[in-house]
Amino acid sequence: MSLKSFKPYTKSSRGTILVDKTGLWKGKPYKPLTSVNNSSKGRNNAGRITSRNHGGGHKQKYRQIDFYRKKFKMKAEVERVEYDPNRSCYIMLVKFEDGQKFYYLAPQNIKVGDKIENGPNIEIKTGNCLPLQDIPVGINIHNVELQPGAGGKIARSAGTSVTISGIDGNYSLIKMASGEVRKIDSRSLATIGVLSNPDQKNIKIGKAGRSRWLGRRPHTRGVVMNPVDHPHGGGEGKSAGGRHPVSRTGQSAKGLKTRDNKRTDKFIVRRRRKKRG
Repeated sequence: MSLKSFKPYTKSSRGTILVDKTGLWKGKPYKPLTSVNNSSKGRNNAGRITSRNHGGGHKQKYRQIDFYRKKFKMKAEVERVEYDPNRSCYIMLVKFEDGQKFYYLAPQNIKVGDKIENGPNIEIKTGNCLPLQDIPVGINIHNVELQPGAGGKIARSAGTSVTISGIDGNYSLIKMASGEVRKIDSRSLATIGVLSNPDQKNIKIGKAGRSRWLGRRPHTRGVVMNPVDHPHGGGEGKSAGGRHPVSRTGQSAKGLKTRDNKRTDKFIVRRRRKKRG
């Protein structure tokens, strides 16, 4: 896949850069693996907004992705590679030898007709799913389980992958894109390859309307609000907020550590790199 730009016939098309989806499936999704997407649009069960700037958007069907990959000892053929509006990477519909079909995350360079399989002691090949203990050090992997049998949790967005940097007893050392190194049980499953659609990060949507199609409502800065609406609001004329950046509820917005999970601290070998600036 590559990026495509547009001739500036309109103001919005002048700066628009999108991903060329040539080669993807053009029909409807596989109906037995879809369900109604009743997203909450940023509201809780009482109907109150808990996450601002969500709402609207195009109607979508949810594609039921199999993150567990537990169908072993049987090969599957890739029937098609599809766009999924619910995630940034592409997905693939695979058909096993017994006729059963699943949606999996699609890695780069996977093509219609390719054969893949799941389980221990199989070929190291893009799209195959194996336990970490069977994967050599340095191989790019995605959809990694944090615990055996819990389903893939790490490296599931477009263009992402992690690598195995070493072995520590019954654990594999996984190096994340952030620089963090974490110990994960070597019996956990992971899929070989880098996820598809790496150009997703280079998209320029071109106009406000496309944000609304994606379910993103306009975001208003705190410094232009009234004092009753935001801690940065008010003041005579244009102001800088008068204090360190905080959220609408008063929580520090820059540099505040919010992670509070001491139970899993022992699995983190090296913390992520600090952001500069």
